[in-house]
Amino acid sequence: MKLPVFVVDAFTAKAFCGNPAAVCLLENKLDEDMHQKIAKEMNLSETAFIRKLHPTDNFTQSSCFGLRWFTPASEVPLCGHATLASAAVLFNKIKNVNNVLTFVTLSGELKARRAEDSIILDLPLYPAHPQDFHEVEDLIKKINDLTLRSFWSLQTAIGDTRVQDIRYSPDTRKLLVRLSDTYKRSFLENLKVNTQDLPQVENTGKVKGLILTLKGEPGGQTQAFDFYSRYFAPWVGLAEDPVTAFQCSRRGGELEISLRSDGRVDIRGGTAVVLEGTLTA
Repeated sequence: MKLPVFVVDAFTAKAFCGNPAAVCLLENKLDEDMHQKIAKEMNLSETAFIRKLHPTDNFTQSSCFGLRWFTPASEVPLCGHATLASAAVLFNKIKNVNNVLTFVTLSGELKARRAEDSIILDLPLYPAHPQDFHEVEDLIKKINDLTLRSFWSLQTAIGDTRVQDIRYSPDTRKLLVRLSDTYKRSFLENLKVNTQDLPQVENTGKVKGLILTLKGEPGGQTQAFDFYSRYFAPWVGLAEDPVTAFQCSRRGGELEISLRSDGRVDIRGGTAVVLEGTLTA
């Protein structure tokens, strides 16, 4: 077996920044278990597999492909940065002739279109509903049993921190925690989060990801951002995702996000291809 493989840094214009994803091009059907084996071997937050939908398709001329994403531990229903990376490979390395690509995925059809020196993704918008403290109190307190610090009155894994709002998305099983507006970007960047034991203490399946977000700061000597965030998903084998919004992880990363009236969201970002080669087994 020989598969073309690429590593792409997404949501950045510079190599070795942003959110890295592996991208594999499948000329032929791949054994089901090989997807997970390859993702584990690549050992990035996500590995994307682009496949042809019809025997007559080709990666240069066709405009619609199948797309799947795998963490080192499991398949996931949606991944923005690995979709951006996939589009970048087709547009910039394979020289696909189309201006818009459609990916058929577990989350429906996703589109990627060229936009000068970046790519715009058309993704579903999943609503997040207000979460009453008492609905998550037991979970948060259990998490605190495995940590050395407390999280506001919630007693979680992220320290003595004031929280302004809590939201939950049942569609994606993500818990979003908005920190107090009194905090600055540096607070979120330096926040220590213990994620190692979270899959053991929260094993009901309700939560698959934890988002910590903070209101952005006005522009001055540095660029202004609407919000900062960090994302943790040890439930799917990902301790921390490098990029979500302006990402306060060590690698950084930037997204331009536009909410649409049709219940979708446009996400724009740059990419840098840092590796290309052949996967053999």
